[in-house]
Amino acid sequence: MANTDIIIHDEKDNVGVVVIDKITPKQECNCWIMENDGSVTIVSKSEIPLGHKIAMIDFNEGDTILKYGHDIGKVVKPIKKGEHVHVHNVKTKKW
Repeated sequence: MANTDIIIHDEKDNVGVVVIDKITPKQECNCWIMENDGSVTIVSKSEIPLGHKIAMIDFNEGDTILKYGHDIGKVVKPIKKGEHVHVHNVKTKKW
């Protein structure tokens, strides 16, 4: 596989983590799935910086974000596959 742009930690995860300097809109990204050493590709819809998350599926408000196989928050506004997932569209369920 080509260089890895995104890491998906667990097969259940619905977001991936950007591991290059940044992803640009309409970039075809190579994703490595750590749990099973698998791979997938995704085309980005927005610029996403290093360490930030990308949506691997379409999300509706109220959906749960899974990272490392765990619930890390809820969607507070719809997110399309390939878009940036961050504090502007996800909040913790703790408060």
